[in-house]
Amino acid sequence: MTASPPSIPDAAAADAGADALQDAAAPACVMSFNAADPSGAGGLGGDVCTLAAMGAHALPVTTSILLRDTAEIFDHHAIDADVIAEQARTVLEDITVAGWKVGFLGSADAVSAVAEILSDYPDVPLVSYLPNLGWLDDDQSQPYLEAFRELILPATEVLVGNHKTLTDFLLPDWDSERPASARELAVAAGERGTRFVLVTGIMLAAKGGDQFIDNVLASPQGALTGEKFEMFETSFVGAGDTLSAALAALLAAGAELQAAVGEALAFMDQTLDSGFRPGMGNVVPDRFFWALPPTDEDGDGSPEGAPLPEPEMPETKAKGAPRRVH
Repeated sequence: MTASPPSIPDAAAADAGADALQDAAAPACVMSFNAADPSGAGGLGGDVCTLAAMGAHALPVTTSILLRDTAEIFDHHAIDADVIAEQARTVLEDITVAGWKVGFLGSADAVSAVAEILSDYPDVPLVSYLPNLGWLDDDQSQPYLEAFRELILPATEVLVGNHKTLTDFLLPDWDSERPASARELAVAAGERGTRFVLVTGIMLAAKGGDQFIDNVLASPQGALTGEKFEMFETSFVGAGDTLSAALAALLAAGAELQAAVGEALAFMDQTLDSGFRPGMGNVVPDRFFWALPPTDEDGDGSPEGAPLPEPEMPETKAKGAPRRVH
C-alpha cells in the first residue's frame, strides 16, 4: 500500500491567508535615534526592548557607539552625521513612522542631521530624552547641548530627564536654594518650543524616615500629572531610556498624553521592581517582567480553577528595589 502524497494547500485559501495578514493592523512604528549600548542597559538595545514590550515596532538608528559597562560610561565613538541621516532616510522611504524617540545623538553635527529629518515630519510626536552627559568632556558636551537646545527642543512634544540634569540644561544660572519646579523647567523648555517636560527624580521632604521622589509632567501653565516613588539605595541604569521609549510607543499608538505618562511611569516602575544585576555595576530594568512564567513553589501544579501563584523572581532580581530614575 503506497502512502498518500502530502496535501497541497488550496491556492485560494493560501491567497486568503496572505490577504488576512496584509489586512491585519500593524503595530505603531517608532524610530529611535540613540547610541548603541553594549551593556544592554539603555541606548538602542533598551529602546528596542521597551518599544517591543509596549507593542510598538522599533526602527533603531545608531548615532554613537558607547564604551561602557553597567557601572559607567568610559568613552564613545560618534557615527558620521551623513551615515545617521542615510540610515533614517532609507527606512523612512519604506515605512510610515508614527513616533520618534531621541536619546544621545553623539555629536552636534548629528543633532543637526537628525533635526533636519524631524522637520520633514512635524505632525509625528517626538519624545526627547536628555541623559546625564557629565562623562563627556566640556569641549564635546557644550556644543552638543547648545545644538540640542536650538534644534531638537523646538520639535519636541515631551522632554524627559532627571530633575538635576534638566535644571543644569534649561536653567544653568539657577542660584536659588529652592529647587526649580517642574513648571519652571517647562517654562524654560517652552521658550525653545517644547510643549511639555516630564521631570523625574524630584526630591520630596522625607516623612517618617521614608524618602520619596516625584515624577511630574508639566507645561508652562503648571503641573499636569505625575507619580511618587519610594527612594531606596540601589541605583539603576537605563531607567530614563525605558520611560521615554515607553512614552514614545504610547503616543505613537494614539494615547492621550496624560494617560500615556501614567502608563509609562507604571511600566517603568514595574521594570525597576523586577530589575536585575547582570554584572558588578547597577541594576538593569527588566522590560519583559510580564513574560516571566508563573511557577508553583511545591512543583505539584495548581488545581484547575485555582488562582496562579505570583511569579517567582530569580535570585538576581531586585524585587522591591529602589526606583531611582537616571
